[in-house]
Amino acid sequence: MTHIAVLALGGNSLIKDKAHMTVPDQYAACVETSTHIVNLLKYGFKLVITHGNGPQVGFILRRSDLSRHELHPIPLDSCVADTQGAIGYNIQMALSNELKRAGMAGTVVSLVTQTVVDAHDPAFANPAKPVGAFMSKAVALQRSREGGWSVMEDAGRGYRRVVPSPLPQEIVEIEAIRSLLGQNVIVVAVGGGGIPVVKDAQGYIKGVEAVIDKDLASSLLARDLQADLFMISTAVPQVYLNYNKPEQISVDKMTVEAAEQYMEEGQFSRGSMLPKIRACVDFVKATGHSAIITNPENIEQALAGKSGTMLCCGY
Repeated sequence: MTHIAVLALGGNSLIKDKAHMTVPDQYAACVETSTHIVNLLKYGFKLVITHGNGPQVGFILRRSDLSRHELHPIPLDSCVADTQGAIGYNIQMALSNELKRAGMAGTVVSLVTQTVVDAHDPAFANPAKPVGAFMSKAVALQRSREGGWSVMEDAGRGYRRVVPSPLPQEIVEIEAIRSLLGQNVIVVAVGGGGIPVVKDAQGYIKGVEAVIDKDLASSLLARDLQADLFMISTAVPQVYLNYNKPEQISVDKMTVEAAEQYMEEGQFSRGSMLPKIRACVDFVKATGHSAIITNPENIEQALAGKSGTMLCCGY
């Protein structure tokens, strides 16, 4: 029996550091990550790959800002769509080449994906997700007056635009993803959490200026597909308690109950590990299947139970 896996690639799978941010650098990172993805495919999974896009959206917004004197601005939902296509293309090419190198058959397709959010989500009344470049207070206030931006001072480094980050409710293209998996196609989808859209009373959709958490959207996708495995690839090989403190310890296995207790204790950072743990807990609760958090180079070791952190039911 063939199983389904959803693999959520973190930013480090695309941009290694500030010295390697160009498009060729990002493609090289995709090539390296693809060697590890092939190891996952060797287990016989039908695979959906999701990915982050934060820095890439930031690049588009910065270019848009610099050219505002002669070109129209790019709406945030269009930025997400643009990056889905560009990043998906890099993953398609890199993974297709790696499959050929490994002597394996496989077609990789990127799907521009929309994610429905609730128009009444409380996040819309409290924009808090920073996007784009840092600005002076004067420029930030000007953007707020002229463009209706919400702006906020960010950790003493300047002002940034902030946008809502509503919870994902529905993957619009879920049936297309199922169909492609049924044809043994490797699907790249829900990039950057999906293009945020809302539905009106008649079911018509419209893009909104928001950012959806990639891990939470990937978890929703994995639950909808009743995936057998949900794996988050990030910068660290395992989850740690007391991270970056003298008493730091790694965790090989974590039950849902333990994970919820650690979240309540504030063990995980809101901007990094917390949404990953939340996404895995939601998946395990809904499906009864396991989730894994690890880095790209330990994907195969994690599948063998020799690395990574596995989240599972407590029974």
